[in-house]
Amino acid sequence: MADAKSKILIVEDDLDVADMLNAYFRVQGYEVFTVNWGEDGVRAAITARPDLIILDIRLPDIDGYEVARRVRSDRKTNTIPIIFLTEKRDRADRLHGLELGADDYITKPFDVQELRLRVRNALRRASLDTLTNPVTGLPEGEVVDEHLKECLGKDNWALVLISLENLDTFREHYGFVASDDVMRAVSLMIQNALREAGIPENFLGHSAPSEFVLMTDPGSAAALNERVRTRLEQSLDYFYPIKDRDQAAAHKNRLVVKSACLVSGDGRFTSLDELKAELLKQKK
Repeated sequence: MADAKSKILIVEDDLDVADMLNAYFRVQGYEVFTVNWGEDGVRAAITARPDLIILDIRLPDIDGYEVARRVRSDRKTNTIPIIFLTEKRDRADRLHGLELGADDYITKPFDVQELRLRVRNALRRASLDTLTNPVTGLPEGEVVDEHLKECLGKDNWALVLISLENLDTFREHYGFVASDDVMRAVSLMIQNALREAGIPENFLGHSAPSEFVLMTDPGSAAALNERVRTRLEQSLDYFYPIKDRDQAAAHKNRLVVKSACLVSGDGRFTSLDELKAELLKQKK
């Protein structure tokens, strides 16, 4: 059976096939949405935010390739796994689908048990991908929480929080591509600073999309915090186009770096939420 109500969007114009897949995957424990037109599929992907899309290529309005292209070009939906469902068997058609970011491809007539396994495997791959940030490739979510939990049972630890403030304002003005470039650059600068410090066994991940958390030893934390923060502050102006740098420097919502340093001697924390709250409280 499916994990806790994973959502599947089926975009299929053959009503018999759509009804069969709807009934079958509901019995398997999935939450299922079915549409019969490509435009409806694009809208449903954005509004329902499914965990996976089963997409027919031959549709009565726009074809499945165009649906996939639009889904992949929208930041809210570009990571949703897509399985193409089609009667076409030509290798060029399969390659076209894969070029558009399809995760799998199955041809009609199909074995519904095979499709079920392909759906299961695609969802599992997607769930693993959610453990890393899609922009920086650094760990996030449960992986980071598990490392932070280690601090609750240890007597010798330190956390450094590096936060890039006002990234949303930057994104609104310059777009997602530019903001993603900023996050990748910041990530690389932090990692380079850690390598130069030569301190082993540092863990670096995201505590939030624009926040980095570093787990290290208490003796190194303050110096690392200062090294990383200074390097980032010297670079922030260069993230702006040349024509905007003077104006950006005076803007109240310009990109700024804030940080916090928390060590085991600052107190004993009984829960992960308490530890996170204190780390954020120290941010300045």
